[in-house]
Amino acid sequence: MGWMWIYTDAEGTPVESLPAAATTQDFPNQADAETWLGETWRELLDGGIDAVVLWEDDRQVYGPMSLHPPS
Repeated sequence: MGWMWIYTDAEGTPVESLPAAATTQDFPNQADAETWLGETWRELLDGGIDAVVLWEDDRQVYGPMSLHPPS
């Protein structure tokens, strides 16, 4: 186990059909997970992901966090 992102639509429902940029891998720590997201959030958004939730094992750390820029 480790740190992983859950991808959701605008209503907060987990997205089942993930874009190529999405990963289901576990990250070894929070910093690596957040760095990866910082590098790929635009591709995720373009692929239909509206928000993400960060989990550590079975504990929700934060989210959902919108990938849409503030308006």
